[in-house]
Amino acid sequence: MDKKVYFISDVHLGSASHRKNYLKVRDNKDVGEFEAEHEVERKLCRWFDMVKADARAIYLMGDIFDFWFEYKKVVPRGFVRVLGKIAELCDCGIEIHFFVGNHDIWLTDYLSNECGVIVHSQPMVMEILDKKFFLAHGDGLGDKSKSFKMIRYIFHNKFCRFLFAGIHPRWALGLAHVWSNHSRETGDMYGYLGEEKEYLVKFAKEQLKLAPNINFFVFGHRHIILDLMLSQSSRVIILGDWITHFSYGVFDGKTFSMELFENE
Repeated sequence: MDKKVYFISDVHLGSASHRKNYLKVRDNKDVGEFEAEHEVERKLCRWFDMVKADARAIYLMGDIFDFWFEYKKVVPRGFVRVLGKIAELCDCGIEIHFFVGNHDIWLTDYLSNECGVIVHSQPMVMEILDKKFFLAHGDGLGDKSKSFKMIRYIFHNKFCRFLFAGIHPRWALGLAHVWSNHSRETGDMYGYLGEEKEYLVKFAKEQLKLAPNINFFVFGHRHIILDLMLSQSSRVIILGDWITHFSYGVFDGKTFSMELFENE
């Protein structure tokens, strides 16, 4: 069986209140926050089970968690189904790469030590099935907003992280989820801006001038599904999300396609 490479982004595990509201609008049904969160966890585990049969590697392209912070002896509560499934796939010999996003930026060594995941904190260019890929979550690339740059600087600052670690998890995690919900609802969850305004598209075009041999730029972050040709041999892909789209990318060595999981 020919092996494939899979890509997924912006699951935002832990965004229970937002997901509960979405299900109420979509299905006209009231569900509890735990029920809403467990529903998407089970769905993601079914996706992992599906791709397990022919996956060479799986790339988790950031914001898999709505918020993540590792204290020395404490990690966030929940996600046991997904973490167990990831560990199972790694134990089966499937490479799982995790690109840190802006919501799970403070991930360190827990997933690598406990689950076997390969963690990337910076964008990377790598060869996958004889094609050149530029891979990144997408936050901070081409976005020239001063306010975003300031927020990004704070969250990348080691001293700020040290100060946050001094807050008891009871308050720190609650505060973080309030910020995370606000960031997601007021940030990049809006529709396609067009080729001339999408900053990830503009970033890819500039990179292509420097490295014309890149075949695929693959991003998350924007919560939109986009597959755009930049040249005869280069495309930019934005992977959508697992809040409204339940989308993923798959590459078989010749074709990169965007798919919807359990699309009804």
